[in-house]
Amino acid sequence: MNSALTENQRLLALRDQHIPRGIATAHPVVAARADGTELWDVDGKRYLDFVGGIGVLNVGHNHPRVVEAVRRQVGEISHASFQVVAYEAYIQVAARLNKLVGGDEHYKSVLFTSGAEAVENAIKIARGHTHRPAVISFRGGFHGRTLLGVTLTGMSQPYKQNFGPFPAEIYHTTYPNAYRGVSSEDALAELDALFATDVAPDRVAAIIIEPVQGDGGFLAAPKAFLQALRQRCTEHGIVLILDEIQAGFGRTGTMFGFQHADIQPDLVTVAKSLAGGMPLSAVVGRAEIMDAPTPGGLGGTYGGNAVACAAALAVMDLFEEQDLLAQGEQLATQLRDGLLALQKRYSCIGDVRGLGFMQAIEIVAPDSRQSPDTALAQKIIDEARYAGLLVIKCGVYRNVVRFLAPLITTQAQVAEALQMLDKALAAASV
Repeated sequence: MNSALTENQRLLALRDQHIPRGIATAHPVVAARADGTELWDVDGKRYLDFVGGIGVLNVGHNHPRVVEAVRRQVGEISHASFQVVAYEAYIQVAARLNKLVGGDEHYKSVLFTSGAEAVENAIKIARGHTHRPAVISFRGGFHGRTLLGVTLTGMSQPYKQNFGPFPAEIYHTTYPNAYRGVSSEDALAELDALFATDVAPDRVAAIIIEPVQGDGGFLAAPKAFLQALRQRCTEHGIVLILDEIQAGFGRTGTMFGFQHADIQPDLVTVAKSLAGGMPLSAVVGRAEIMDAPTPGGLGGTYGGNAVACAAALAVMDLFEEQDLLAQGEQLATQLRDGLLALQKRYSCIGDVRGLGFMQAIEIVAPDSRQSPDTALAQKIIDEARYAGLLVIKCGVYRNVVRFLAPLITTQAQVAEALQMLDKALAAASV
């Protein structure tokens, strides 16, 4: 009987035996190899990967420059821990991040391993600088799966489950959502009410926000909203933290999402596409804020691993040399136009939205409220996989299908993906 199993089925059975159910896998696929925007499973089926390791592979799978940088670094020094001895790759990454985020201002960077680590340490730094306890985040925001990360995250399921009690002094307020009728003015009024009723602004260490909510549904914060947040933070001495973990490194058409709003954040968290698939994250911020923790207050054994730093330097070289931002914008136009054309044909697509090559469709029911249709969104995702396209869901109600293809995707691959999505929509709508 077992001889009839495919290799995917055999390995997935082992997965169920050896790995806890708490770590979900979006697709019943076991990958064997990948290149650029394409991925092949262990049975030889080819997919267009419009997930990219969840926004990690803006330069694509196994980019030759990243692969060579990793190979070279492994042959020199793979790990020493920056807390024991310094090494040049860490210093170079920090210097380049400081320039990318801070421009001519004095910024400093500290490196970690995951996005959640970056968020946790950004909060530590903000509290250390302000000597205040409270932090404000936004409903629908996602900031990681650590205990503080899920507390900051503005979604209850599946992230919070029965994992409490949660850290204190974390407050949530509303994020703008034009499709659901929540304007910037509405969101700002709620923030001001929060100041008046729940926590005085002089007790708030930081406000943390994604310029485009990733897991929350690809909602872009309006320019006026981010500018108003900047003004309020400046007025009250609050540290403004921009979580650029998913939106950063060219995903929105600029290097960082906050740059669309012409504001300067105090701290920025980066990870995902920083290092082309290697685990690396950072907090980048104003020097006077970053220097608030005393020696020993920041760190992590693997933070700023030398191999990951080498990969990050290769990624930053690629952005400088190959004009990936412009290439991403061309692809964004093609993808958005294609999604809008599909919206005209399929009434279940309630909204097409995003910024740059960070695009999504919201799947809704045929009622007057355009209620979220979670089941149909999942059916579309499954049908897309059958057609050869990998995508995943997001949104508070998990009814949004998001597209995170690498910036090196070809126009022919975008066109092919749209054809596959068309086929999936047709099959799911039956």
